[in-house]
Amino acid sequence: MEFSVNHPILFGLAGLIVAAVLAQSIFFLIKAWKRGVALGMDRGKLRSIAVTAGIFTVAPAVAIVISVIALSKKLGIALPWLRLSVVGSLSYEAIAAENTSLAMGLKGSATPDASQFVTIALVMTLSIMVGIWLVPVICKRLQKGMGKLEQRDKKWADVFQSAMFIGMISAFVGFVFCDVSQAFTGNFKGLIPVCVMAVSAIVMAICGLLAGKFKKIHWIADYALPVSLVAGMASAVPFTAWLS
Repeated sequence: MEFSVNHPILFGLAGLIVAAVLAQSIFFLIKAWKRGVALGMDRGKLRSIAVTAGIFTVAPAVAIVISVIALSKKLGIALPWLRLSVVGSLSYEAIAAENTSLAMGLKGSATPDASQFVTIALVMTLSIMVGIWLVPVICKRLQKGMGKLEQRDKKWADVFQSAMFIGMISAFVGFVFCDVSQAFTGNFKGLIPVCVMAVSAIVMAICGLLAGKFKKIHWIADYALPVSLVAGMASAVPFTAWLS
């Protein structure tokens, strides 16, 4: 049987897992509804909360669809759909897939064979699973330590938390700037991700400013992520043509 990144079997396997996750969501939604009714909450208010929550899931869903499209050129639709529907994010998935592809000699949008596809899927899946088992192992101890630090010195506790967050972001930002030095040799391709990031950051800032200044369009803050993603991806086309 000839391998394809969009083979129906892959869609079947991914669909089963996504269906299981959806079943869990529906189960806990029903449990939460029954619990709210048991506590005496108004059914109309519960219905309003459910509808509002459903509407506001559209924004992150748009970002997920865009992410799937971005990864589908090389990996097909099934694997990105599975990864981004369960545990994953575009920033992590793209870096994991790209680094694994480069290590195996796959450049650009070259489609992997069966062995390479399995390797990419394993790296994307196993690496992000570290967070799943690491949280119950160290999170309680870490929170306890942070609580003690905050009791002793709240200022340094805030600095420590901010430093950890900046360190996490720096790991992804470093991937954007890693090829900038090639510009000194006449190869300006390394500037493309920097320009794309700048466009996305500017669009995100504009959305934030508009939401803060005009209360009637405060909803735009919830759609800032997908809007900045689309703007960044769109800007990549002219930047690539210009700097390649």
